[in-house]
Amino acid sequence: MDLLALADFNLVARHGGFGKAARATGRPKATLSRRVTELELALQLRLFERGARALKLTEEGRALYERTALLLTELDETAAAISSGSEKPRGRLRISAPLLFSQTAMGKISAGFALKYPDVRLEITTEDRAVDMIEEGYDLVIRVNPPLDESLVGRAFLHDRLVVVAPPDIVLPSPSQPVPGVVRGGAGSETWNVMTTKGPTKIRIDPVLVLSSLIMVRDAVRAGVGAARLPISLVSHDLAAGTLMHWGDVENSEIALWALYPSRRLLSSRVSAFLDFLRQAFPKGTPEELAAYIGG
Repeated sequence: MDLLALADFNLVARHGGFGKAARATGRPKATLSRRVTELELALQLRLFERGARALKLTEEGRALYERTALLLTELDETAAAISSGSEKPRGRLRISAPLLFSQTAMGKISAGFALKYPDVRLEITTEDRAVDMIEEGYDLVIRVNPPLDESLVGRAFLHDRLVVVAPPDIVLPSPSQPVPGVVRGGAGSETWNVMTTKGPTKIRIDPVLVLSSLIMVRDAVRAGVGAARLPISLVSHDLAAGTLMHWGDVENSEIALWALYPSRRLLSSRVSAFLDFLRQAFPKGTPEELAAYIGG
C-alpha cells in the first residue's frame, strides 16, 4: 500500500472533502484527488461516495480511516522524535472538556501545560455532548460520569459531589413547605432528596430562576435568590466564609471526572504528558483539591 496515498486519503477524510483538505494543508486539490483514486484502484474499493455537493466515506472508507489515522499519527511522531533525538512531547493535542470544568479550571491547566511543554500546540474545545474521538480527531476527552465504552480507556482523576446550599437569610423549611430555588435546566416543581446531619429529608423547590450554567446558578444563590444544588468544589469557599449555608448532601450525587482516550492507540507522549500534568494538579482527586485549585 502506498503510504503517501494513504496519508492523502486520511487528510481528505479528516477534513471532509478535497477542497477543504487542500485549503487546510496547501496541497493541490488535483493531487489529493489523484492519490485517493490511485488508492481506491489499488485496493479495488470505493472509499468515498462523491456527490454533487458532498463527499461521504463509504463503510469501507470509514473502516480504513479508523484503522489507519492514528497509526499514521504515531509514525509522524516517531519520525519527529528520531529526527530531533528526543522523546520530548511535540505537535498538536486536541482535547474536549465539559463546560463547568473548562470554565473553572481548564484555563489554568492549559496555561501551565503550555508553559511546561512549549512544543505542544494545545487545543481545548468546550462541550458537554458525547463526542466521537476518532471521527472528530480528538486525542483526549474529559467527561463527567461517562457511560461504559469498550473503545475507550482512562481513569477518574477528580471526584466531587452535589450539595444543597442557600443564603443565610433563607431558613430550611419543613418537607411540606416549598423554598425558592435556582435550578439548572427545565422549570417546574421539584423535590430534592437530601442527607442532612439529622438524617435524610426531602426539600420541595419552587423554581424562581432557571439558568443554563452552574456558574450562573452559583452567582444567583450568592445574590440571595434562593437555594440550589451545586458541586461542593464550587461553593466550598462560600461555605467556609459563611456567606452560604450547607443544607445537606444530595443523595446519590457522586461526580467523577474521567480522562479518556482510544484503547487501540499507542499512547502518545503528548497525551501521557497531559495525563501526568493532571495527576500533579490533583494528586488525591478530591473536591477540596479542585476547590483550592480554582480559588474563590
